[in-house]
Amino acid sequence: MLYQISNGAVSFGDNAVLKNINFEIRNTENIAVVGRNGCGKTTLLKFIMGEYNQENSAGQTSGSISMTGKPVIGWLKQMTFDDENVTLEAEIRKVFKPIIDMKARMEMLLAEIDHSADEEKESEYSTLEQRFTYLGGYRYEHDYDMIVERFGFSKEDQAKKLSEFSGGQRTKIAFIKLLLSKPDILLLDEPTNHLDISTIAWLEGYLKEYPRAVVVVSHDRMFLDRVADVVYEIEYGQTKRYPGNYTDFINRKKADYEKQKKDYEAQQKEIERLETIVERFKNKPTKVAMTRSKLKAIEHMDKIEKPEEADTRAFNTSLSIARESGNDVLDVENLAIGYTDIISRVSFSLKKGHRLGIIGGNGLGKSTFLKTIVELIPRKAGVYKYGYNVEIGYFDQQMAAITGDKKVIDELWDEYPTLTETEIRNILGGFLFRGDDVFKTIDMLSGGEKVRLALAKLFQKRPNLLILDEPTNHMDIVGKEALEDMLKQYDGTVIFVSHDRYFIKNIATQLLVFEPGKCWVYPYGYEEYEAEYGEKNTQASGDAALRLNADTPSVKAEKKPEENKNFNNPGKELSKAKRRVARLEELIDQNENAIEELKAELLKPELMSDYVKLTEIQTKIETLEQENEDYMVEWTELSELL
Repeated sequence: MLYQISNGAVSFGDNAVLKNINFEIRNTENIAVVGRNGCGKTTLLKFIMGEYNQENSAGQTSGSISMTGKPVIGWLKQMTFDDENVTLEAEIRKVFKPIIDMKARMEMLLAEIDHSADEEKESEYSTLEQRFTYLGGYRYEHDYDMIVERFGFSKEDQAKKLSEFSGGQRTKIAFIKLLLSKPDILLLDEPTNHLDISTIAWLEGYLKEYPRAVVVVSHDRMFLDRVADVVYEIEYGQTKRYPGNYTDFINRKKADYEKQKKDYEAQQKEIERLETIVERFKNKPTKVAMTRSKLKAIEHMDKIEKPEEADTRAFNTSLSIARESGNDVLDVENLAIGYTDIISRVSFSLKKGHRLGIIGGNGLGKSTFLKTIVELIPRKAGVYKYGYNVEIGYFDQQMAAITGDKKVIDELWDEYPTLTETEIRNILGGFLFRGDDVFKTIDMLSGGEKVRLALAKLFQKRPNLLILDEPTNHMDIVGKEALEDMLKQYDGTVIFVSHDRYFIKNIATQLLVFEPGKCWVYPYGYEEYEAEYGEKNTQASGDAALRLNADTPSVKAEKKPEENKNFNNPGKELSKAKRRVARLEELIDQNENAIEELKAELLKPELMSDYVKLTEIQTKIETLEQENEDYMVEWTELSELL
């Protein structure tokens, strides 16, 4: 057990946010923490970091915390920049100071040992070398180059000062520092925010192979399915542990609820039967002993609690259209988009009832395209034309970032002044603004509440074409599922940008894919797109993750990326298997060539006394040989299948 909370509690005044918390981090587990917005997920992370005292509402310490050793705990929120004038490269390389200091000490010890043997210094060197390897000392330069590139920073970016980067970029820089510091317990709060789909896929591969413990708070269901070994749900202030990924958690929670409900109802029925017997015969002298035995049977029962209903409150409204559009909704022909320079050219046609999901890397033009077709920025060249009777409803994150002291009810009423107060309150009630909530000011609202208010204003217009830019940001999973259900039943047409792959998979009937230098239409949904095009990206990210953590043996490396996945198309799976076999053969050849080159280096006379360099080379050889063994096992299995 690496870290454990027993019967923990966190209160703010009389408000108990967390109560009776039991939480364990076991060795190298990937733990997901899920729950509704405001349930206490981030509070739990802060509690693990030691930012909150373990107190109940009366100020009394409750429960206990135990740890094995002194694990280093890292959290993105800890990462701050002391000097805004240093470069990106200089700031990130600060995390390597312990490794560099250790390397210098090892070199000094080695020189002293070469001069004269010393058992104490040899022991210190051996201990340092083991720690140096554990921290990735032989690969930190490679780690730096790979992660910085994966997060989208160029060589030119690395020379820029921190003050020149946007808020989202600064978050990425802090994230890079956290990953490279490799803490024993890695705490991540919504790590997929600000990341595009390809970087999220890479991060999945990295975390699956991360050789230490990970605790992640996220509303990204596909991410949780692919990363989590264990799920903790926080509901009504308490935690419950479920083995497996997010889908396993959903299935297990439903099964547990149904079983407890069935057992509870059966016990209540038995209690009612016994009480009926007692009531019927309690006044008969000859039945006194019998009635007493029935009462004792009830008294000695282990009472089964009535299961609490899951907190599934979600916004819900009738998403209807005022009038139908023509069959041709939007035609786009060679539309050049960009603010100053042209960043992409777009061509496609959209028919009524289709739901077009827009995907691609950050900075390639997805949101710029939406802003162009709603005339917020001018087009550079080309044309776009809406069809007959098309009425647009547009949502972007700026609408959810409003501020001010206007009340919620007035914000909607000013938009629709002809509606009665009852009608306004009914609309707001459908978006979870009930009772006194409608008198909150805008500044009092959370990010998720502002999104719901913006959608309430938008849906009341009843457009037949919805254009949505990241509509699920700030939403919890229940909110996302509610929006998915509404959009599936919507009679109009939808164009949307999202990085939430689960949302895209459930909503999109076709995709507009932005890539560097091109933009193209994929005529099917995200599941088909990922099966056809996602394998090479997933494999690249997996290879990178394996190499990143090659210095440290990992229990997690035993996982197979496709385990527990249900395949429904044998022909498609055989095709994927053939491509994977070919890729494995390439990887094996590459590794064998690299091994031969490294072995040749070992024989160079100038390295015969350079023990640090020899150890580094030998470690690389062993890593590549282990990779080839794993590749050969997979190659054999797939070849037999084929």
